[in-house]
Amino acid sequence: MKRVAFYGRVSTEDQQNPESSRQWQRSRAEALVLPYGEIVVEYFDIGESRSVPWKRRPEAGRLLDALPSENRGFDAVVIGEPQRAFYGSQYGDTFPLFVHFGVELWVPEIGGPVDPSSDAHDLIMNLYGGMGKGERNRIKTRVRTAMSAQVALEGRYQGGRPPYGYQLADAGPHPNPSKAIDGRRLHVLETHPVYASVVQRIFSDYLAGKGIKAIASELTAEGISSPSGADPTRNRHRASSQGVWGQSAVRAILKNPRYTGYQVWARQRKDEVLLDINDVAAGHITKQRPNSDDDWQWSREPAHEAIIPLEQWQAVQDVFTAGTRRSKAQRRRRHDYMLKGMIVCSICERKLVANVVRNHLQYRCRMKDEYPGLDHPKSLSVREDQLLPAVDQWLAELFDKDHLDDTTKALANTEHPDTSTVDELETRRTIKDCDKRIANFEAALGATDDNDTIAGFIQQIERSRAERKNAQSRLQRLTTKRGITEQDVRQTVDSLAAAVALLSTAEPADRRRVYEAANLNILYDHEGQRAQISVAPRVSGGVGGGT
Repeated sequence: MKRVAFYGRVSTEDQQNPESSRQWQRSRAEALVLPYGEIVVEYFDIGESRSVPWKRRPEAGRLLDALPSENRGFDAVVIGEPQRAFYGSQYGDTFPLFVHFGVELWVPEIGGPVDPSSDAHDLIMNLYGGMGKGERNRIKTRVRTAMSAQVALEGRYQGGRPPYGYQLADAGPHPNPSKAIDGRRLHVLETHPVYASVVQRIFSDYLAGKGIKAIASELTAEGISSPSGADPTRNRHRASSQGVWGQSAVRAILKNPRYTGYQVWARQRKDEVLLDINDVAAGHITKQRPNSDDDWQWSREPAHEAIIPLEQWQAVQDVFTAGTRRSKAQRRRRHDYMLKGMIVCSICERKLVANVVRNHLQYRCRMKDEYPGLDHPKSLSVREDQLLPAVDQWLAELFDKDHLDDTTKALANTEHPDTSTVDELETRRTIKDCDKRIANFEAALGATDDNDTIAGFIQQIERSRAERKNAQSRLQRLTTKRGITEQDVRQTVDSLAAAVALLSTAEPADRRRVYEAANLNILYDHEGQRAQISVAPRVSGGVGGGT
C-alpha cells in the first residue's frame, strides 16, 4: 500500500469556506488513491493566492522541504484539483523536484500518477496551470468591472476605512442574498460631528496661503486628534504618535476627492512585481501604486454629504499642479546622497533624513518636538564627508585579500539578520491585518443582538484566525536560518571585493550601488560620536550578515 500525502489550497478572498473546500478536495484525492494506498499526511494552504509559488506558501513549502528527507513518511503526493495547486508555469518549476526525489504526483484529471516521460501528461498539467491563471485573471476583471459600475451608477461605498471627517453609517442589508444571510450590510459615509470642521479648516488654511507643514504643526499644538488618533482601533501600531499630525496626513486630506460628496474609486491599483528579477520562479509580490487622475472612477451623482464644495477642492488641486510645473531653472539641483536611507539614529531608531546645509551633504534627525518623552536632542546631524572615509576604510579592510577568508566564514556562519526580506515584511503585514480584522469583528459582536449578524461575524473571525495561523507558520519558516554554502558566500564576497577596490575612484551613483549591494547599515550614536557599521549582502537566495 502506498503512503500518500494530500495537498490542497483554498483562497478566502471570495468568501470560500476553508473546511468545506478542504473536504471536497480531499474526497476527490481519496477516491483516486484509495485502491492503491491511503493518505497519511495532509498539507492544506488557507488564504494563499494560487499565484504565490509553492516555496512561498506555508504548507506547500513544508511539503517541498520534506521531499529530500528519507523519513518523510510518504511515497506519493495527490492533489485534489490541479488548477488550484498550479498557476502559470508553477508545474514546470515544481514537478522536477518530485521526479528527482522519486515521489509520484497523482492527479484526478490524469487518472493516476503523472508520467514524467509522457508529453501528453506534461501538456495536460501545463494546460491546467494556464487555466488557473486564466481563471484568476477573469475573476479580477469581473470584480473590478463590477465595482467600477457600482461606484459610477450607484455611488456605492466599496469598503475600507472612512476618510478623516467621515464615519460609517448603515445603509441596509447587502443586495447579494447569500452575503445578506451571512450578515453583510452596505455602508455609506456620513459627516463626523467633530472632525468634518477640521477638514474644512485644512482646506481654507491651505487656500489662504498656509503651508502643509504649518497646518500640521498648528493642529498638533492645539491637540486636535489626527487621523490615527480619531480611529485608534485601526491604528494600534501608531499608539505613540496618535496625537501628532504628519505632513503626509494633511496632504492626503487635501488630495482626497471624496470630500466633495462624490464616491471615487480606483485611485490606486495593485501591481504584481517580480520578487527577484533574476529568479522569475520566485514569483511576484503585490504593490499598491497610484493611478493617474484620468483612471479614477467618479460616481455620476453625489453619494454622500459633501464637506468641501467641488470648486474649492479643484482650487486646491490647481495649487498643487502649479507647484509641480516649475521650470528646470527653478527646481532644486539634485544631490547624490550616497548613504541615504542607510543611517539610523541610535536614540529613536528612525532613519536620518538627507539634506544640504552650507553646500555640505548631511543627515539629520529631528524628533523631540513631535515625540515628547524621548531623551533626544532637538536636532542632531552628521555630515556625509565625515562618515564616508570611515565607511570606505572599514569595507576595504573587510574585503581585502588578507581578510577574504575570514569575511566569508563570518557571513556563512551568521544567523539571519535583523533586516527583513520583502516576503517577510509582507507576511508580517498580513498578520497585523488579521489581528486588526479579528479585533474589529470581536468589538462588533458586542454591539449587536441580531443572530444572523453575529453568525456572520463569527465566521469572519474564524477565517481571519485561519489566515493568521497560516501567515504565522510562513513567518516562522522565513525567519529560520536559510541554508547557504560557503561557496555561495565566497562568490558574493569576491564580487563585492572587486567593487570595493574601485570605491575611491567611482562616481557617487556607482558608490551608492556598491553600498546597496553590500546592504550597508549605519547605527549613528550622536552622544558618543560613533557609527556602528554592518553589512548583510544577499547570498544565492539566502541572507548573510556581519558587523
